[in-house]
Amino acid sequence: MGTGRTLNKHPRTRPIKSPSEKRRRSKVQRARLVKLGVDADTVAKMQPENVRKLILKPAKVKKSLVDKVPKVLVDKAV
Repeated sequence: MGTGRTLNKHPRTRPIKSPSEKRRRSKVQRARLVKLGVDADTVAKMQPENVRKLILKPAKVKKSLVDKVPKVLVDKAV
């Protein structure tokens, strides 16, 4: 999706986001949360708005997950 001269002409409107692009972005965002360590089943049940909010602050997500994991499992991983 370009942002060239055609969009600077006043009668033109912005391009419409397609549903397939929206699904693709949502899938990528969910995959990012899973890579951060959130359970895949939990992510699958989340609303898209909540997924986007969590993706904005990945450091907070990691920190909250470390607090939930038992200390025994953290020691074994290190």
